Amino acid sequence: MQIEIPGYQTLTINHLLLDYNGTIAEDGRIRDRVRELLIQLSESLTIHVLTADTHGTAAAECQSIPLLLDTFPTSDAASYKLQKLQETGASCCACIGNGRNDLFMLKEAALSIAVIDREGMYPPLLPYCDLCVHSSEEALELFLHPKRIIAGLRG
Repeated sequence: MQIEIPGYQTLTINHLLLDYNGTIAEDGRIRDRVRELLIQLSESLTIHVLTADTHGTAAAECQSIPLLLDTFPTSDAASYKLQKLQETGASCCACIGNGRNDLFMLKEAALSIAVIDREGMYPPLLPYCDLCVHSSEEALELFLHPKRIIAGLRG
C-alpha cells in the first residue's frame, strides 16, 4: 500500500504490526467488526499480532483470521516488539498500539497509530505517534480509507 502525503512523505506500507490486548482485543476478545476489518486488510497487508497474551485467548481468537501471531514472555515485551519491527523492516511497517510496551515499536515505525479504546492508552505514546484514534475499528479503517491518513498528516 502506497500513501502519498503532500508536504510530508510517501509511505510504502507492506506490514501492519498490532498490539493485541487493549488495541484489537478487549478483555482478550476481538470484537466482530475488528475481525471483519482484519480479514479485509489481510488481502493487501501482512498482519502481525504481537502479544504477551495476558488472557490466554489470542490463538483461539485469531485462528480464523489470516495473520501471523507472535506470542512472547511478559517480561521485556517492549524490546521484543521493537525487535520484531526491526526484523520486519520498520520503513515498510505501520504499527497500532495503546500500551507502555508499544512505545519503542511506535517510535520507530514508518506510520504509528495510538488507540484510546476501552482499556485506555499510555499517555507518553502520544509524542511518538503520527495519529491517535478512539478505537481499533477507527485505526484499521484508516487503511481501507487512506485519504483519512493523508488528511491527518499532510503539510
